[in-house]
Amino acid sequence: MSVFSNFSKTTIDVFLERAIQKARKTFESPKPPKPFLPNIDQLKLSIRTRNEEIDRRLHPKRPSLPSALPPDAKAEADRFLQKQGIVSKLEKEQVTNRDLDRLRPGQWLNDELINFYGQMILSRSIEADAAKENGKTYLNVHYFSTFFWPKLQTGYEKSRLAKWTKKVDIFLKDIVLIPINHGNAHWTMSAINFRCKRIESYDSMLLDRSQVYKSLRMYLDEEHKNKKKKPFDFTGWEDYELEDTPEQENGFDCGVFTCQFMESLSRGEESFGFTQRDMPYLRQRMIWEIGHARLWDTS
Repeated sequence: MSVFSNFSKTTIDVFLERAIQKARKTFESPKPPKPFLPNIDQLKLSIRTRNEEIDRRLHPKRPSLPSALPPDAKAEADRFLQKQGIVSKLEKEQVTNRDLDRLRPGQWLNDELINFYGQMILSRSIEADAAKENGKTYLNVHYFSTFFWPKLQTGYEKSRLAKWTKKVDIFLKDIVLIPINHGNAHWTMSAINFRCKRIESYDSMLLDRSQVYKSLRMYLDEEHKNKKKKPFDFTGWEDYELEDTPEQENGFDCGVFTCQFMESLSRGEESFGFTQRDMPYLRQRMIWEIGHARLWDTS
């Protein structure tokens, strides 16, 4: 018996007509759009946009440095430049008017200025716990004076460098800062970064740094053998240089760059927010800082 025996012909005709209309409507309806397949240029643009957004979030753009100190601070800096004799003291470091004059435009910085600046950074680090309570973060820093590097070049044992750390365990520090005078002609900044497992070098003239890395690795190993009685484990350590290190455009600002490298590293910063154009302002600020024996609050 037909499955349609219980249905009238009219009912079957209506059912078939509706099915045909539905099928025709589906057939005649617009075809669905093809899935989007980006071309190579569109893919590159998408990746670049995404990477730029990630970089903006990880490294937010810093505000530009001012062109000059506020008027009252500038007046104080000018007064420090007029002083005679010893202008400022901090721990064992001191700066005279002749030293401070080297922070005028076009002058090359000497050991006294570099070491005084390093001592200010070290003193701030010693007070780091109190600073953190005020919402600021500074690394646990050790600073070697400018006389460390020439001693290191004559050898760890011969220069008796073990005595330099008789009262400090550098292996408990976040970072060790080491300014270097190359041939009494150029200042650079180096660091032993324990937090990041890096031997670092920052040179505003982008010169070869292979000897710096080699010497500091040797020092680290000798110091560890002296204090910990075994070789240093360099597993995971790297020789590091920043790709976009700020560059100087003259022959006399290297010392200012070096001091600012130190100051930024002591804050745990991974990049530097200054360039050659900021040197006049930074020289003024350093006069104020040394005169007051404390660093400018940039927060």
